[in-house]
Amino acid sequence: MKQSLFESRHQPQWQAFAEQLKQLEQGKRKAGDMADFPHQYRRLCQHLALAQERGYSSYLVDPLQQLALRGHQQLYRHRSRLTANILSFVLADFPRLVREQWRFVLIAGLLFFGSLVVVALLVYLFPELVYSIVSPQQVAEMQGMYDPEASRLGRLADRAASEDWMMFGYYVMHNIGIAFQTFAAGLLFGLGSVFFLIYNGLIIGAISGHLTEIGYGQTFWSFVIGHGAFELTAIALAGAAGLQLGWALIAPGRLTRAESLRLAARKSMQMLCGVMLLLLIAAFIEAYWSSSTTTAAWIKYLVGAVLWLLVAAYLTLTGRTRHAPE
Repeated sequence: MKQSLFESRHQPQWQAFAEQLKQLEQGKRKAGDMADFPHQYRRLCQHLALAQERGYSSYLVDPLQQLALRGHQQLYRHRSRLTANILSFVLADFPRLVREQWRFVLIAGLLFFGSLVVVALLVYLFPELVYSIVSPQQVAEMQGMYDPEASRLGRLADRAASEDWMMFGYYVMHNIGIAFQTFAAGLLFGLGSVFFLIYNGLIIGAISGHLTEIGYGQTFWSFVIGHGAFELTAIALAGAAGLQLGWALIAPGRLTRAESLRLAARKSMQMLCGVMLLLLIAAFIEAYWSSSTTTAAWIKYLVGAVLWLLVAAYLTLTGRTRHAPE
């Protein structure tokens, strides 16, 4: 293709890209507001490569090189800013938000962990109570899963060797489903979140109390203590975010309910993003550490205790200074 034809065919695209660059460089628009900017940049680079390969004159190649250089600088600047924002959220904004919403977090924690502990103790003391909360089929499945006999250890060893990645994906989807359900149910004036917090606490408490009572406690607790620090905390925080939505509908103040809900949803969605991060960590630990059968139980208890302390320290201490990345 002749250079003149190549120029006439693609000149409008180059001009449009140059205009986008100008707006970005002048701060009139952000790279995130231009969804097609990366695509336009890649196309420009392709045109530059073709021009160099075909030996077109420097009057064409040089301006394209300048455009490509400026485009690369804008992309790099945007990605660096995005990385800084993510780090700022993880290292400061999320734990600050948890502390800011401490009332909802406290209520959600009492509902979830309170029902869990109370039911676990009741089932441990009155074993038949478990069948009033969990179906016999589910009880049998849990017993088979946490049976300390060698056959059960063999199944877990096989899973750890060949299916860790698949189980990681399963845990992510399953846990996120529970968290989102607990969060979204808050739109029912908070009653939905209250229900799911108590319901999940009852189920987990009944199973843990039953397995402990029949002598499967070490197998069960050594498995759940590690990832439970992140998973159970995430469920409680998802419930807190849902309660915030419900309270915005119950007590909108001088705002309309729609406006109150819109404002509450901003912080609730930020809370939910942090919940997703905790659940990803929980799924990773559950798939690659909790399922390990070669690690002594006391080591798992020790690591689990450290993880619970880390989660508590992260949510209560992180982000108290303003030195986090901005």
